[in-house]
Amino acid sequence: MFLSRLVWLLFFLLLGEGMQPAARAQAVTAEAPFRFRNARRHQVHVPVRLQRNLVVVSCLLNGYGPFNFLLDTGVSTTLITSSALADSLHLRHGERFRVVGAGGADSGLLAYQTDSVRLTLGGVEAPRFSPLVLETDALNLSGYVGVPIHGILGSELFRSFVVALRPEESFMVLHDPATFRAPQGRQWSSLPISLEKGKAYFEAPVELNDSLTLTLKLVLDTGASHALSLETDSDPRLALPARRLPAELGQGLTGTVRGYLGRVAALHLGRYRLHSVLTSYPDASDVHGRVDVPRNGNVGYELLKRFSLIIDYAHQRLLLRPNLRLLDPFEHDMCGIDLLATGPDYHRYLVLSVAPDSPAYRAGVERDEELITINFLPASALSLSQLSRMLRSEDGRLLYLVLRRPNGDLHTVSMHLKRQI
Repeated sequence: MFLSRLVWLLFFLLLGEGMQPAARAQAVTAEAPFRFRNARRHQVHVPVRLQRNLVVVSCLLNGYGPFNFLLDTGVSTTLITSSALADSLHLRHGERFRVVGAGGADSGLLAYQTDSVRLTLGGVEAPRFSPLVLETDALNLSGYVGVPIHGILGSELFRSFVVALRPEESFMVLHDPATFRAPQGRQWSSLPISLEKGKAYFEAPVELNDSLTLTLKLVLDTGASHALSLETDSDPRLALPARRLPAELGQGLTGTVRGYLGRVAALHLGRYRLHSVLTSYPDASDVHGRVDVPRNGNVGYELLKRFSLIIDYAHQRLLLRPNLRLLDPFEHDMCGIDLLATGPDYHRYLVLSVAPDSPAYRAGVERDEELITINFLPASALSLSQLSRMLRSEDGRLLYLVLRRPNGDLHTVSMHLKRQI
């Protein structure tokens, strides 16, 4: 629960008022919007940060910034999530859109398209960019990521360059597709991808259990913080695992997305087999109607971060080579609390929810309490990513927490982390 919430915040559809689906699709053009600032360059290095299993890059908008954006192959159009930021930059208000959340329900949230934005990202820029602007920051991505987040950078970057992500080295490399040469070596594996409505899809064998393996169509989704999500209504052979844990998988624009956490026996990416992959199974009623391309689920960055990735839209392939994280176990939150970062520097942490019958629930932790210390360390000295790692670090680990109730009273709890799935 602690990390998977983010993906559901990003799963929504944008419906133009009075527009047909085919006309709306034309908003994403085939032209590559980004270019190298130095026309003689064929590649540039761009710093990235990994926060709560999400890739964060810093951009300039019309020369102002820097502003933090999530790098997300699962979003076909770039979003600015703060209308106040857009207004401070005097961005033009164009056509308005209704935002539809998971389940196809109208969230009541509006967005508008702007144009002529100059977006600069290191050594590349989009001189006439046309992102969408949310009129209300209902996503509150900053609170869930733990650093200021101003938007989501979507498929436009991947249409413009071959993007090499190296999570262990804190940078990505943007290559000119015309001069890019794929790396050689026995460790590199190549998967074909298809591009449909601005997103990348690939097929992978998934061992659901010891007796059933299915080849499933999955979204390549760097903006999903989980490892794997499967939609059981997408194929009659896809069933919930016998061993599963009811869970709130996240908060959508129109309410809580519920479902189950379980595991698949293995997932194959090229020549690599990943064992016992933690998997989300959202309730069909919570996701039905938001899928515009038939698929079975998606693969997120909890799994993708175990590889050096080359995302090559131009040649419709995904190249991957394992890094030192390949054999790390897939773990879930073993505590049972979901934290929200607040305050001017996002280093004040409030309990957003407590899972029933979890270690935190049995220890007496309640919603809206503030985490003050954890194992005698000030919570304010830790990032949300560091706290996340502590709360899913080791089955049986003993944690001491000091929390402040809404009335100001302090209380101390101790709990043993417990692997529940």
